[in-house]
Amino acid sequence: MTKTIEAIWQLLQQHQGETFHTAKGLPFTYTIRGGELFVNRRRKSITVSTVRRALEKITQLEAAGEVITGPKKIGCYGASYVYPVLLALDVLERPTLPGQEEFTDAAIVNEI
Repeated sequence: MTKTIEAIWQLLQQHQGETFHTAKGLPFTYTIRGGELFVNRRRKSITVSTVRRALEKITQLEAAGEVITGPKKIGCYGASYVYPVLLALDVLERPTLPGQEEFTDAAIVNEI
């Protein structure tokens, strides 16, 4: 991952209001107000600092050669929403498994 948090936050702002899906297939949208991301399925917001910590964790995992197979690998508040958005916006690469060209949504759900 080579993008800065500022670039990713700007990317998130450009795609607010679009429909994304959790790893379990639940649709959601988000809006951004100030430094907070509000998911329509939750009452609490995901702050820019939480997204920053998630990106730091992702960078650490990638540096260690670990495959990020789902939101639980990120382990932060709101990961079930942050993970699919980062996947859809090509900030994260869709994980691959040996013998599998790429993870399908079903494979991601089974991994969770």
